[in-house]
Amino acid sequence: MRVLVLNGPNLSRLGTREPDIYGTDTYADLTARCAAVAEALGIEVDVRQTDAEHELLGWLHEAADTGAAVVVNPAGWTHTSVALRDACALVTGPLVEVHLTNVHAREDFRRHSYVSPVATAVIAGLGIEGYAAALRFVAAQR
Repeated sequence: MRVLVLNGPNLSRLGTREPDIYGTDTYADLTARCAAVAEALGIEVDVRQTDAEHELLGWLHEAADTGAAVVVNPAGWTHTSVALRDACALVTGPLVEVHLTNVHAREDFRRHSYVSPVATAVIAGLGIEGYAAALRFVAAQR
């Protein structure tokens, strides 16, 4: 089973970007955690991050074309991008939306997701452990 773990804008800044909100785990920690969980589950994982929306859309199209499962943290695009929602809707494998923080306990604008209605599942507020939970869920779908 192949899983694309896709991360949107500013995720590369983990550990230094508002650590009081997003924690002190770095993007390297996130990547390593995903790799370790994937190895334990016997699945292939490809972790990617971009600050360019068109690149994320291309990766979602790739997943749609190949049947890959997706774990996605759309970050700020969660609340703003209909194009992202439409690309997520094309994915035929499981698609899990992940957020490091509990977006429902934050600012009003963060409580709305264009992605959630087309996601198989949503995980929020577990920090990088949310990715581990998402990978376990996706692996159980095979």
